Amino acid sequence: MTASAVLLAAGRGRRMGLEVNKAFLPISGTPLLTRAAAALAQSPDIDELIVVAHPDEMGTVAAMLPAMDIPVRIVSGGAERHDSARAGVAVVTGDIVLVHDAARPFVSPELIHRVLQGARRCGACIPVIRVVDTLRRVETSGLACVEAIDRTGLVRVQTPQGFRTDLLRAALAAWADATPPTDDAAAVLAYGSPVSTVEGDMWNIKLTTPEDREFAARVAAGWEVA
Repeated sequence: MTASAVLLAAGRGRRMGLEVNKAFLPISGTPLLTRAAAALAQSPDIDELIVVAHPDEMGTVAAMLPAMDIPVRIVSGGAERHDSARAGVAVVTGDIVLVHDAARPFVSPELIHRVLQGARRCGACIPVIRVVDTLRRVETSGLACVEAIDRTGLVRVQTPQGFRTDLLRAALAAWADATPPTDDAAAVLAYGSPVSTVEGDMWNIKLTTPEDREFAARVAAGWEVA
């Protein structure tokens, strides 16, 4: 079974206080987009890469992509994340598709392999990190509530998320809720299909806040982009 990767790079960094595309941010001199694309393309499990870009940034995205030994195509994204995912998944040729956020630049070959294996077995698979910290609800005043939240079964979900291509296409097309899904697994679950899980990777961080940039720079100090 062949595998395609869809890299979502059409968003903005509003939660980081940015007016520009977060995927263009340099970490130790290398843009997030470049790092994420290289990581996917260097995986021996990936047969093609589809990069989803903002319509006004197609040329900029093309210039940031590293040299790759697999077919690469850049397509125009939509207004919301699921619109961009749908645009990317529409053109893939693989039997299995991975959807990954450009804001996660340190995805490893091992994680890619685990997710693909899970998707091949079950049709849909996501990487997760089990919650180990104590969880507590905090009031608007800043005071902690007495009751701790039971963390049994709670996980943090990462990308890349892997799916049978036909399943994800159908699930994204069928999404009818006015609220966009937060990830592709939400669309598949709403479609009525189960989603399996594999162990995620603590280094597969997502840059969301300004503080994340400093942490990512420290990670990048030991991470080489070929």
